[in-house]
Amino acid sequence: MELGLKSKNILIVGGSKGIGEGIVIGFAKENCNIVNIARTEDLLVKVGKKAIAIGAESYNYEVADIMECNTKQFATDLIEKYGMFDVIVHNVGTSLVSRDYLAGYDDWEHALRMNALASIDMNSVLLPPMIERKSGRVIHISSISAQILRGNPLYASSKAFLNAYITTVGRQLAPTGILMCSIMPGAVAFEGSYWDKFIKEGNPRVDDFLRHHQAVNRFGTPEEIANAVIFMASDKSSFMQATNIPVDGANM
Repeated sequence: MELGLKSKNILIVGGSKGIGEGIVIGFAKENCNIVNIARTEDLLVKVGKKAIAIGAESYNYEVADIMECNTKQFATDLIEKYGMFDVIVHNVGTSLVSRDYLAGYDDWEHALRMNALASIDMNSVLLPPMIERKSGRVIHISSISAQILRGNPLYASSKAFLNAYITTVGRQLAPTGILMCSIMPGAVAFEGSYWDKFIKEGNPRVDDFLRHHQAVNRFGTPEEIANAVIFMASDKSSFMQATNIPVDGANM
């Protein structure tokens, strides 16, 4: 299927490993111009070499911690340096937040900023040029936890907040020609991931989880998540505004 992404300008926030790396490689296969943002320079360089070898037209990166920087100014600087983007992918987030369901404001604010607010703040700067041009894709990596509301309350709630933002703001953006959506991965295993560690340890939680919660009886891969992202970035998704799309192996 011809997706029409060749030479498109892609911004990926959080593309140095795991799902993010898979997304970078997916756009590289489509011969895109990629700007990648992450905290660790050696990982950014490593991913960039793969991307160029696979077919990216260009690859640039910026070392930044979205949790620590002035996100509005950072987004402004990106536009000044690289111009407008055709596709923005936000892959910033973590389940490694407080598990205390009685946590106070600071812990909740941290979870919300990491899993939603930092990306939303960047969007306030990155989206106006897209709206002016009347075209663009904004794709957030959410989590199936936002839908099933199981597990860590702070993580699931912050991702549910993100999904609500995507649905409501995505509807407002739809008439402007901008498509906003999220991909909600289920359990994905990759080198260094939560599940990868348990698999290598032979932890019985792995078989128990797959038997009780994964109808497909396996973990997903970064490539499978990236495939959904690439499709949503293309014109083939033109009637899918404001959607939160599960890619989870029939998680239950």
